[in-house]
Amino acid sequence: MSNLSLVPPETRLFDRNLVKVHRERALKGDWARHAFLFEEVADRLADRLLDVTQDYDLALDIGCHDGALGRQMRARGLVKNLISCDISAGMVSKTSGEQSVVADEEVLPFKDEVFDLIGSNLSLHWTNDLPGALVQLRRSLKPNGLFIGALFGLETLNELKTCLTEAELEIKGGMAPRISPFTEVRDAGSLLQRAGFALPVTDVDVITLKYQNAFALMQELRGMGEANALIERHKGFTDKKVFMRAAEIYHDKYADEDGLIPATFQIIYMTGWAPHESQQKPLLPGSGKTNLKNVL
Repeated sequence: MSNLSLVPPETRLFDRNLVKVHRERALKGDWARHAFLFEEVADRLADRLLDVTQDYDLALDIGCHDGALGRQMRARGLVKNLISCDISAGMVSKTSGEQSVVADEEVLPFKDEVFDLIGSNLSLHWTNDLPGALVQLRRSLKPNGLFIGALFGLETLNELKTCLTEAELEIKGGMAPRISPFTEVRDAGSLLQRAGFALPVTDVDVITLKYQNAFALMQELRGMGEANALIERHKGFTDKKVFMRAAEIYHDKYADEDGLIPATFQIIYMTGWAPHESQQKPLLPGSGKTNLKNVL
C-alpha cells in the first residue's frame, strides 16, 4: 500500500507499510488494555463537535484504528452515516460493522465534496506529507464541511526521547532516530491554511501517564501500534545496555515519590472548514471605521 504514496521516496520519513504492520500486531496483542489514549482523545474530539450546531449526514473517520472516534460520534447522535477508513484491514474489521474502507491517508480513494464531516483521531502524525493529506481531506469535504482532528505534538514522549539519546550517546557515542518528529503547535494552524481550510482553529492538551518503568512505557507504545516506523531507524538489534541505561536515567531524572515515571503526550487539536460563501471573512485592508488616533 505504501508503494502508492505520492511522496517521493527520497523525502519520506515513515515506512507506511510498517505503520500498518504495527497496527496489525497491536490487534494480536492486548489491544483493549493499550487503547486508552485513543478512547480518551476520541471522547474529547466528539465533545468539541457538540459546540457546532450542524447536521452531519455523511462522516468519515480517517485513520480510524478500531473506530473509537466513530463510536463516540454515534453515541452522541452527531452523524447519520459513517464510513471508517484505516491503512490496517485488521483495525477496520473492528469498527462495529459500519461501512469501512481499507486505504492510506496519503492516497485517499474518495471523490471530491462528498463528506459533511471528516474526523481523525491520532493517526495523521504518521503521514509523510501532512499538508498533502490535509489537502485531500479538504477536497473530500462538501462546501462548509468540517474537519476535526487530533495528532501527537512535538512535546510527546519528550522524557523518553531525552533518556534514549543520552544513553545511546554515552554507550555508543552516537544515536539513531527513535522518536517521530512530531508537529509543533505553532505550525498546525498554518498547515490548515496551506491546505485551503477556512476559519482554522488549533489548541492543545497535555495528557501525562505514569508507568512503573521505561520498559513498561515502551511496551505500551508497542501495544498501541505506535512503535518506531521511521525509515532511518536502526534496523538491527539495539544493545540491551542502551535500554537498561535509558531506564536508569529515566528513573533518576523523572521518578516521583512512588517510583513511577511520567510520560507526556501532547495532543494538538485541529479544526477547519471547507470554504463556503456563508462563512465569515476578514475585512479588506483599509475598511476599518475606527480612527486609531482616537484611541491611542
